Amino acid sequence: MSYYYKKEQNNLEKYSYNLKSNGSTEEKDIEVLALKMKEIIQKSSREDKDIVFLCIGSDRYVGDSLGPLVGTMLKESQVPFCVYGTLEEPVHAFNLKLILKEINKQFKKPLIFSIDASIGEKNQVGYVMFKEGPLTPGKALEKMLPEVGDYHFVGVVNYIDPLPTSQFLNDTRLFTVMNLAKTIVKVITKIKVYDNISEEKES
Repeated sequence: MSYYYKKEQNNLEKYSYNLKSNGSTEEKDIEVLALKMKEIIQKSSREDKDIVFLCIGSDRYVGDSLGPLVGTMLKESQVPFCVYGTLEEPVHAFNLKLILKEINKQFKKPLIFSIDASIGEKNQVGYVMFKEGPLTPGKALEKMLPEVGDYHFVGVVNYIDPLPTSQFLNDTRLFTVMNLAKTIVKVITKIKVYDNISEEKES
């Protein structure tokens, strides 16, 4: 858990979206990102890939609970995708490798969207970032964990200050984490809404 999100200047990825949770342009930005994700998912469906959302983190610390919150909300929303990592059954540093083996055993060609909390620059707190490529959970806490995801969401829950890096786990507002989780879930559930609309038009 906990990806340290540094500003990238020269290494810009193909897909890169930033959303401010509770921001004034949030709804418009959510729709743009949801449509982009729908394109990615439709393309992967033509390649017979299974869609997996891997929500990483633990509910034992507020700063680490973003992933399990998102996973629980997605399950409650009954999204038509496979979801790993909830408040009841979290995916964290101790079982991540085992879960990845399980995913690769169950699905021949999974397309994985990984979701994790992050610490970053002070002005990034409250932002959701969606990028192409994997993230490395635990980077902020210097844990050696495998890279995960073909695409990834990170929610910046806090920033590094003079306190020890691990202190942010206990020094993060639940309000911030909840807003980030709701924003990520809005994007993903919008994909389901768009699919329902297209099905109605076809019928």
